[in-house]
Amino acid sequence: MQNEKVALFIIFGGSGDLARRKLYPSLFRLYQKGYLKDHFAVVGTARRPWTNEYYHNIIKESLADLKPDDAQATAFADHFYYQSHDVTNTEHYVVLRDLAAKLDQKYQLNGNRIYYMAMSPRFFGVIAGHLKSEQILTDAGFNRLIIEKPFGHDFQSAKELNSEIRTSFSEDQIYRIDHYLGKEMVQNISAIRFGNNIIESLWNNRYIDNIQITLSESLGVEERAGYYETAGAMRDMVQNHISQIATLLAMEPPVSFSAEDIRNEKIKVLRCLHIDTIEEAKRNFVRGQYGAATIDGQQLDNYRDADQVATDSNTETFVAGKMEFENFRWSGVPFFVRTGKRLAQKATRVDVVFKQVPQNIFKAASDNDELAPNVLTIYIEPTEGFGLRANAKQIGQGYATRPVDLDFRHSARATANSPEAYERLLLDALNGDSTNFTHWDELAQTWRFADVIEQAWAQEPAADFPNYVSGSMGPKAADELLARDGAKWVFDPARPEIEN
Repeated sequence: MQNEKVALFIIFGGSGDLARRKLYPSLFRLYQKGYLKDHFAVVGTARRPWTNEYYHNIIKESLADLKPDDAQATAFADHFYYQSHDVTNTEHYVVLRDLAAKLDQKYQLNGNRIYYMAMSPRFFGVIAGHLKSEQILTDAGFNRLIIEKPFGHDFQSAKELNSEIRTSFSEDQIYRIDHYLGKEMVQNISAIRFGNNIIESLWNNRYIDNIQITLSESLGVEERAGYYETAGAMRDMVQNHISQIATLLAMEPPVSFSAEDIRNEKIKVLRCLHIDTIEEAKRNFVRGQYGAATIDGQQLDNYRDADQVATDSNTETFVAGKMEFENFRWSGVPFFVRTGKRLAQKATRVDVVFKQVPQNIFKAASDNDELAPNVLTIYIEPTEGFGLRANAKQIGQGYATRPVDLDFRHSARATANSPEAYERLLLDALNGDSTNFTHWDELAQTWRFADVIEQAWAQEPAADFPNYVSGSMGPKAADELLARDGAKWVFDPARPEIEN
């Protein structure tokens, strides 16, 4: 049996989509594994006038994909309590305080509390303030606040929001969640880098030509169109998920694998992140918006035709750009990043492109003067694993070369039994481990970086939207961006994969 965790969860936004799709199933998996057992309770709050009985039915419905037996699902749901709650009403916090105290005594929770903000960020500061003023925060045990993105929409708003929350919680009590940091292969970046001398010894500008980070999605904005129209791909993906992956790739080795030492190195390398000028941002980042297409007989509409999207929307559904870290290790090595909706294939991956050998002694035996580059690929999703592309002699007469892939992928069985990202992160929060959460200093620097790009785009609204066809890999400008540095995207679904 696992070490049982003791805590009261208070989820603001307990009736929402995030709670149903991610939080309740993740808590149930922790329950199945024994991390949560007898000494835990969950209070779900929202404006809807639900009863506890109705709430329990919602909980059990959210577990349907996990196929639990009825007795276990019922026993789990019995730990859940619902409170109809207006986050702006002080009296409702008094009721919440009394309920929390009652549950603390009933389940012997020792004053341990986790507050989860699963609702609109505009209420984060209000909720945090009331938690303190109405004395819901406990003197005994721990108080930890988990915050979902978006954390602000630019640096200034994020700074103001952070100041509001810091009046009630200290930095070490705040857990800003980025679910990408809970993914198996994102966490594997550190193991691949720092656990293998053959990799770490080559992890610098002497041997690496460029690094590419791709987060491509085959779906459009779908039901998230209203949110997406206010965010765009830069705020939704680049400022947070992509920047965090880039930081893990670029950071120096920590003194130890502790939350404090890892955070220190992440902050240190982010201070080396080059903040573009407006003119540099216009050169180094390109944007796109998907247009209509017919794929497999299905008609896909323009982004601008989606509900809640303006017919002349200037919101980007695609971003490609170049990040640069100005330090001794990475000087001269571009980090090319891209993300987009309605692209050719769903894939999250990192491609580390190594420099060529000084001289190709096999060029006389080949039609191509250049050897294919060596590439280390970290596959994050939908498959998980890593591969190394190397050059080898072709079978037959002569010494013509061809690229071959040395490839490892986790089996479907292994990934099915692997903890889901939210499950990992919730357990980390229970353990007080902030390693895989975002510190304010990291967030501040990535907002400063993203703000300049947003300002550059605001000066010159895109005149060519939509500028890429659904099912492609984005606008032509994304390929031209790399071509200026003598590079090209490694991942291109239009090109056949190399045979293993």
